[in-house]
Amino acid sequence: MRVLVTGARGFVGSTLCAMLTEGGYDVRTVSRSDVGEIDGTTDWSAALRGVEYVVHLAARVHVLHDPNSALYAQTNAEGTRRLAESAAHAGVRRLVFVSSIKVNGEETTGRAYTAADKPNPMDAYGESKLLGEQCLLRVAEQSSLEAAIVRPPLVYGVGVRANFLRLMALVDRGLPLPLGSVRNRRSLVNVWNLSDFLVTLLSHPAAAGRTWLVSDGEDLSTAELVRKIARALDRPARLLPVPVGLLSLAAQLAGRKAELSRLLGSLVVDSSPAHRELGWVPPVAIDAALARTAAWYRSQ
Repeated sequence: MRVLVTGARGFVGSTLCAMLTEGGYDVRTVSRSDVGEIDGTTDWSAALRGVEYVVHLAARVHVLHDPNSALYAQTNAEGTRRLAESAAHAGVRRLVFVSSIKVNGEETTGRAYTAADKPNPMDAYGESKLLGEQCLLRVAEQSSLEAAIVRPPLVYGVGVRANFLRLMALVDRGLPLPLGSVRNRRSLVNVWNLSDFLVTLLSHPAAAGRTWLVSDGEDLSTAELVRKIARALDRPARLLPVPVGLLSLAAQLAGRKAELSRLLGSLVVDSSPAHRELGWVPPVAIDAALARTAAWYRSQ
């Protein structure tokens, strides 16, 4: 079975491609250097020739305060539409689209996000991912192409960047972090579990036509995550019990409210449909995934 992976050289793509190859798939990879800019005019014909399945990872990723926010729609919405139309024309059987939990929103209060919730994206990136989902589903409705969508929360693992890597560096340096009083809950998914789930979505007969949420299955407070990272790095967890209200006020005064909300707020996803309907169980526990990530971090 031949599968095309877009964004194959990225953080998730490299792990996914290795997993697909080990599973016996004939993997074809593509990135921007192969097809040019990913937008509503991309020529996918050569990449899709003879392909049965597609995993669409390539995206303009979320960056805080990105001045080119209009480009999110160009890549994540119009680019997805173009790929879906090209895949349908090429006779591809199924396209798995990696969207984002930002389609649901930024924070949960009281209950976990589900795939059935009304979308509530709060920024241009989340809106572009929602538009990409809608474009794909429209193409699937009008053709024989099967569509499956997954909205992962924060992804971590070997090769992780941005906020998670910065948090690891702070813990590794032994800096005191004012997060000891944080009692939030956040869902995470490691790159190995996400990749395993994407393989499941490619082949499972019940996966098509649905949107799925996925996580490691263990929701952590930020303070608990810091402790687990510290343990993986063999460092002490230096957590100061600063009141959350004081942290929020300080972040607001410093113009860093959005960044701090990811440390103080809750974002929990309900991945039970994946377990119940697809029989999927996360193969890599959080502690093991953090140990792998810490070993990679140490090797850098």
